[in-house]
Amino acid sequence: MGGAGVLHFLVPRPFDAIVPRSLPGTARTWTRLSGVVELGRAGLVAVPRTRRLGGRLSALLFVAVFPANVKMALAWRRRSLPWRAVGFARLPLQIPLVLWARRVGPGAGD
Repeated sequence: MGGAGVLHFLVPRPFDAIVPRSLPGTARTWTRLSGVVELGRAGLVAVPRTRRLGGRLSALLFVAVFPANVKMALAWRRRSLPWRAVGFARLPLQIPLVLWARRVGPGAGD
């Protein structure tokens, strides 16, 4: 999560490309905002005292960004096979990420 957050700032264009056009403002603003959120939740998960909150926020974010992942997969359907595979493989991978995030921290599943 921390690495993904940093990438939002170092290499923002791929993230800009998957920001839904229906959102107000610029894609770059949303890319930067989501980078801050990525870094924040990584920090929350890294600290035992805030790990449960970080896990729950992570689960919500994984669900919230799913439409962007669908958009990316559809946009990449004309790329080479390896790129298409990455684009479409990310979709079912959201499920274990959400399940992991919900289990983070002591008693997170309670």
